[in-house]
Amino acid sequence: MKSNPTLRIDVQNDIEVDVTADHGVVSLFGTVDSCTKKLEAENVANKVIGVKDLVQNIQVMFKDSFENANGQIGGKVLKILVSNPCVPNDRLTVNVEDGWVTLGGELSWDHQKEAAENAVRFLSGVKGITNNVKIIP
Repeated sequence: MKSNPTLRIDVQNDIEVDVTADHGVVSLFGTVDSCTKKLEAENVANKVIGVKDLVQNIQVMFKDSFENANGQIGGKVLKILVSNPCVPNDRLTVNVEDGWVTLGGELSWDHQKEAAENAVRFLSGVKGITNNVKIIP
């Protein structure tokens, strides 16, 4: 088993947030400027050998010029879902609160649910996504 300092350094070398390690439990904390960077930090940490559990305390904070109103984010989400041929957008609901997007509704296939989430994930202003879409075959 790796020592706590070695594990912390192995994780922190590839990400932009602060890291602590205690007996294989790695904690990530700090702020990033996009949902994508938050997910990337989590993915990198999970791939490091010796990580047994991951505690994620990363906040997504935008610079003032990039802060979007919920209505603007909601409009972007709807536009990207309508333009995606893999997502039957007429069966989805979208709620945006403080930059956090919640997807709801019912779809027939899991790949449609994943496509909806992936389309939204990279939009500017999105702090995070909760995908509550249910699969009803």
